[in-house]
Amino acid sequence: MSESELVRVVLFLLPSLLTLLLILIVKTKSHRRFNLPPGSSGWPFLGETIGYLRPFSATSLGYFMDQHVTRYGKIYKSNLFGERTIVSADAGLNRFILQNEGKLFECSYPKSIGGILGKWSMLVLVGDMHKNMRIISLNFLSHARLRTHLLKEVHHHTLLVLSSWNHNSTFSAQDEAKKFTFNLMAKHIMSLDPGEPETEQLKKEYVTFMKGVVSAPLNFPGTAYRRALQSRSAILKFIERKMEERIKRSNEVGTEDGEDDDLLGWVLKHSNLSTEQILDLILSLLFAGHETSSVAIALAIYFLQGSPAALQQLQEEHSEIARAKKLAGETELNWEDYKKMEFTQCVISETLRLGNVVRFLHRKALKDVRYKGYDIPCGWKVLPVISAAHLDGSMFEDPQHFNPWRWLQNNNDGRGSPSATAAANNSNNYFMPFGGGPRLCAGSEFAKLEMAVFIHHLVLNYRWELADEDQPFAFPYLDFPKGLPITVKRRDMGT
Repeated sequence: MSESELVRVVLFLLPSLLTLLLILIVKTKSHRRFNLPPGSSGWPFLGETIGYLRPFSATSLGYFMDQHVTRYGKIYKSNLFGERTIVSADAGLNRFILQNEGKLFECSYPKSIGGILGKWSMLVLVGDMHKNMRIISLNFLSHARLRTHLLKEVHHHTLLVLSSWNHNSTFSAQDEAKKFTFNLMAKHIMSLDPGEPETEQLKKEYVTFMKGVVSAPLNFPGTAYRRALQSRSAILKFIERKMEERIKRSNEVGTEDGEDDDLLGWVLKHSNLSTEQILDLILSLLFAGHETSSVAIALAIYFLQGSPAALQQLQEEHSEIARAKKLAGETELNWEDYKKMEFTQCVISETLRLGNVVRFLHRKALKDVRYKGYDIPCGWKVLPVISAAHLDGSMFEDPQHFNPWRWLQNNNDGRGSPSATAAANNSNNYFMPFGGGPRLCAGSEFAKLEMAVFIHHLVLNYRWELADEDQPFAFPYLDFPKGLPITVKRRDMGT
């Protein structure tokens, strides 16, 4: 290359070099003005995502979180899911993030989640559209509907599953819990009856769909994610066909025909959502209502088999309810019965605290935020780790121990220490199994109703024990590796 050619090359590249230098200077100054929390960026491109998602016991924070909190503190920076991230194991910051939804922070899930759940899914929507979708869900899950229609449905579907359990039989408790919640949600959302061919076909597609939701987002032939996208398409076509049948029948008959009894009919009548929005809403509620509730029920079965004292107190509470109903000549549970399940609610709270069905949430800073001397820059990802507060020894005495009595208002039964109860009472603001703020789970009360009614019939009719060693693991989604195999015996057979 001649000298003149070299000069031309340098002059050609000079603007680009100057621009790059300017960007580096601006970025350097920008970083200097922030007091970021300590932390590590991990490997190039991958960051620390692999370590963060490594499976661990669900009743712990896991090695990654423990190591990072010990090294950097409860607030630290990282690189997760391909983005610069602030991770928070600080209960105060977690609450601050959720309470400032839409003001300082915004829901921000990875694109792969939106791709599989749909752009109109409540999980990924933000702003007014999320608010509208949430109002629809809250209206359908209103207190009045819980007291009447939904309580009866939960009662019916609980007995449907439990009546199939044979004396001295062994099976997967996790699978049975999933069968219960899927059948309930299919009936609740689209009036589908359990065991019918179309219900079973939908369940088959849904299982494939779920495996993809919790898999690596690799959209290649043969991957779980690709198969899940195909199942998503099949599920949406199924729902759309049901919508068309409803609309056609309504036009032909011109009557209400009781279609407000399920979510599909309710949305068609009471909302102006588009077809695409209705499809994504129903799919997301089927996902949310089935998956989290089934895991919570499996966790309760697991924790109770290891706590004879808690199980004994539950049996006493539910036997008293059953006796009162027998004297009154009633069979179905009513709302007054449900309100009597005080210790049951303690068991539910403790199951959710220790099991942590939802371990962390995805948020993004909308503005520069300062908290406890640290800066969270605008645009950075923020991960509030909800389980961190639930397993914090400064808030809950002996946090790895299953202790439902810590939730009693007047802890005078001698089974739990007063200090544990005081800690729990003082920590109610940081107990967030259903999230918090404007995005508090719309189905939280329905989920607790499901658990309470299932527990009622379970403890009255069965004894159970683990048939094989198993425990809940975070993958980060919660799962029992062996399906929680249990052996059950009927109580009415003298066992």
